[in-house]
Amino acid sequence: MTTTLIILALSAVFFAMGKVRSDLVALCALVALLLTGILTPQEALSGFSNSVVIMMVGLFVVGGAIVQTGLAKKASGKLMTLAGDSELGLFLLLMVVTAVIGAFVSNTGTVALMMPIVVSLAQKAKMRASRLLMPLAFASSMGGMLTLIGTPPNLVIQEALTENGFEPLKFFSFLPVGIVCIVVGIVVLLPLSKRFLNGDKKHNDGDQGKRRGKSLDDLMQEYSLKDNLSVFTVGKQSIANGKTLAELDIHHRYGLTVLEVRRIKQPRSTLMKEVEQRLAGPDTKLTEGDIVYVSGDPKQAVSFAADMQLDKTSEELAFYDIGIAEVVLMHNSRLCGKTLKETGLRRLYNVNALGVRRGDSYITEGLADMKFRQGDIILIQGKWKNISRIADVADGIVVMGQPLEEASRVTLDYKAPLAAAIMLLMIMTMVFDFIPVAPVTAVMMAGLLMVITGCIRSVEAAYKTINWESIVLIAAMLPMSVALEKTGASAMVASLLADNLGQASPYALLAGIYFTTSLLTMFISNTATAVLMSPIALTSAAAIGVSPYPMLFAVTLGASMCFASPFSTPPNALVMQAGGYSFMDYIKVGLPLQIIMGLVMIFVLPLIFPF
Repeated sequence: MTTTLIILALSAVFFAMGKVRSDLVALCALVALLLTGILTPQEALSGFSNSVVIMMVGLFVVGGAIVQTGLAKKASGKLMTLAGDSELGLFLLLMVVTAVIGAFVSNTGTVALMMPIVVSLAQKAKMRASRLLMPLAFASSMGGMLTLIGTPPNLVIQEALTENGFEPLKFFSFLPVGIVCIVVGIVVLLPLSKRFLNGDKKHNDGDQGKRRGKSLDDLMQEYSLKDNLSVFTVGKQSIANGKTLAELDIHHRYGLTVLEVRRIKQPRSTLMKEVEQRLAGPDTKLTEGDIVYVSGDPKQAVSFAADMQLDKTSEELAFYDIGIAEVVLMHNSRLCGKTLKETGLRRLYNVNALGVRRGDSYITEGLADMKFRQGDIILIQGKWKNISRIADVADGIVVMGQPLEEASRVTLDYKAPLAAAIMLLMIMTMVFDFIPVAPVTAVMMAGLLMVITGCIRSVEAAYKTINWESIVLIAAMLPMSVALEKTGASAMVASLLADNLGQASPYALLAGIYFTTSLLTMFISNTATAVLMSPIALTSAAAIGVSPYPMLFAVTLGASMCFASPFSTPPNALVMQAGGYSFMDYIKVGLPLQIIMGLVMIFVLPLIFPF
C-alpha cells in the first residue's frame, strides 16, 4: 500500500508541476507499478483496451468531423447572432450555446471553435473579450454534464457502475444535473465576470499574436481574384458542352483565365452530395452541369458567357481539394529566365500560375510570355498535396506558409448535412435501448462513417483530431485504480470517509467525496481523478448502505467542475492568454463558482438520485 501511495503522490507532484508531459508521467507511474510487482502486465495494459478509452478515440474523430465540415461553427454562429448587441443577451446565449455544443464535442474543441466567434461578437457589442472568454471555458465544462459522452469522467463512472453490476446510466441521465450546473454557472458568473474580468487591455481585441503567413482570403484580395471572378454553369444547350478548354481557346479569345471546373455529383441529394474539383487544363472537357470559374475582365466574362450560352450562377470559389499558395523563386531555380510556356510548370508540378508579384506590382495578364526573375513571387493553384510536394521536389522554389495546414482549416461545408446525420444517428443509437448496439460500438461506427464518407479529408486528418496525450494518460491511469484496490488503499480512504463523514450523514459523505475530488482535480487531470475516486465512492457508499449513484455523480462533478486554476482543465488554459487573465482572476471568479457549485449539488444530487 505504501509503495502505491508513494507512486501516486509522486505522480500528483509531477502533474501539478507541469514540467513533464502528463502522458509521460502516467506511463512512468504505470511502469513503476509493474517493476514493483503491484500490477501484472495484463493488469497494467488493461487500460489500453478499455471501452472508455476506445470510445474517447471515436469521439475525438466525430468532434473533428463536426469542426471540419463547419457544422459546429455554422450552428453556433447562427444562434449567437440572435443576441444582437445586447450584453446580457450575448452572455446568456454564449453560455447556453457553448454548453450545448460541449455536450457532444470535447470541451477543448468547443473552446477552440468558439473563441474567434466570441472575440468578434465582443467587438461588435463594444465590450471586452475578457468578459466572455473565461465564461466560455467554464460553460464548455458545464455542457459536458448534459450527456454521457460530454466529458471523460462521465464515461469513467459509467464504467465503474457496469463493472460492479449496477444498472448503467442512460445517454441523458446526466441532463438534469447538467441543467442545474448551467443555471448555477449563469447566476454566479454574471455578476462575478462583470466585476472582476476586465483583463489586460492589450489582449482585449483578441489579438493573439502576429499571424503566420497569409490567409486564402488575403491572397485572393491581393491578386484581385474575387473582384475579377465570374462563375457560370454549362447548360445542356451550351456551345461549350462536350468541348475541351483548348478547343474553346478562352484565354486568347477573351483574355480570361479558367481557375477551376467544379462538378457536383448527386446535386439533388443533400446528404450524398459530392463536389469534384478539377484543375483547369487544355484537356479539361466541359459537360452539362459543370460550374466554370473564370478570372479576368468582367465585361469579357459576360461576352464569353453570351457566346457560349452559359448561365450565370452565384457559387463561391472554395478550396476543398484545390488551393492556392505563393512560391518564391531563388537564384538557383530552373524557372528563372524562362517564360511560363518554357518552364512546363503544369507538366512538372501539376499546378497553374495565376499571378506574379514583382516588387510592389501584381501581374495577372500576359503570364504565358513573361520571363520569370529571381525573387519573383508566383501565385500558384493546384491540389493541396501537389502544392506541398513542390517544397520537396523543386530546387530553388520556396513555398510560403504551410499548404497542408491551410487545407486543414478549409471547411467541407457541403458535407455538413451528412456529418449532422451521422452524429444524430450515433446519439439515437446511444439513447434508445431498443437498438441493440453498445455505446462504444455506436461511437466507433460514427467515427468510421465520418472518415469513409469524406466528412474528414483523410485518415491522416482523422488521426490528427485525436488528442493522443489524453488517450495515453487515461489508458495509463486506469490501472492505478486496480493498484489502489489490490493494495487496500481505496478501502482505507473509503473507510476514513465512511467512518468520519458517513456516520454523520450521507450528505456529509457526499460533501467529502465531492470536495476531495475537487481538490485532487486542482493537481491531477479530471479523468485521472475520476478514475482514482470512483472505486472509493463505490466502497464508501456500500459501507454506509446507500446508493452509489449520487456518490459517483459527486465524483464526476468534482472532477469536471474545476474552475479555480488556469491549469486544471485545457479550456481554462486556452483562454488565459487570449483574455489577458492572471492566476488571481481564476481564483476570484472560478473558486467561488467551484465552491457554490459543490454546495448546491450536495443538496440537488440526492433529489435526482435518492440515497
